[in-house]
Amino acid sequence: MNVIETHALAKSYRQTRALSDCTLAIPAGHVVALVGPNGAGKTTLLNLAVGLAVPTSGDVTVLGGRPAGSPAALDAIAFVAQDTPLYRNLSAADLIHETRNLNRRFDQCYAEERLAELDIPPRQRAGEMSGGQQAQLALTLALARRPELLVLDEPMSSLDPLARIDFMATVMATVADDGVSVVLSSHVLAELERVCDYLVLLSRGRVQMVGEVDDLLAHHRVLTGPASDFERHVDDWNVVQASRDASRVHLRVRCDGAFDPVPAGWEARPITLEELTVAYLRHPDATALPGPSRRRSVEVSELTK
Repeated sequence: MNVIETHALAKSYRQTRALSDCTLAIPAGHVVALVGPNGAGKTTLLNLAVGLAVPTSGDVTVLGGRPAGSPAALDAIAFVAQDTPLYRNLSAADLIHETRNLNRRFDQCYAEERLAELDIPPRQRAGEMSGGQQAQLALTLALARRPELLVLDEPMSSLDPLARIDFMATVMATVADDGVSVVLSSHVLAELERVCDYLVLLSRGRVQMVGEVDDLLAHHRVLTGPASDFERHVDDWNVVQASRDASRVHLRVRCDGAFDPVPAGWEARPITLEELTVAYLRHPDATALPGPSRRRSVEVSELTK
């Protein structure tokens, strides 16, 4: 089952094209990192998936083919938006009451127990809480709906490091205990590397890279060798990004299948998720989509110091 599936999905806001020809299938059972630069279309894609926006063209379904925004889809999806928006004048108890009344499925006992564990007083207003408490309250309200899919749109952007750790610990405990699928949009790449096992990279409103993290990492390498030897070998590799220091070049390359022997004087090592993501972000014309890669070599003039 695919938790989010799109076909030729496009969304425009007046003259601005936020998504264009976005075709994507995210399988269930993953913690998915949704990554891309500002303006890439991440929030638009999530809003379309949870029914907060309507496509300009194309279609989007969730949880095995349910139309996005339909009652069947809304019952099974929980969404925590940017900055964890809450009614600041309402108390935690009031927000639990309102959320229960607005949803056909809501586990009030779970919500109340979670607040007790977090030491959040039921009568404390949301506007009086710390950023970490607000984020945990919003997450608690979402999880109490017992969703099949949890969608998080940069919910930790304003949290300090400890609050982010606590927030993600709650998410991962829910994944382990209840088997919830998660789609998480974030700019904190090191954080995503610890928790996510599936990656979707958007750039210019299109899907640039998608797949299981382990598979993507296995099909890329970092090569380091003498700058004087660069031009002789560069056409042999599918180079995604290249940089150099005084005497050596550092290449992030894609390989489909077994990696060729490394030439004398060169070194190869596994790539990290952060290095992989940054390489594609720096070169939005490069793609890592299912199927054979298109060989791309770089010129000396493209090397960044």
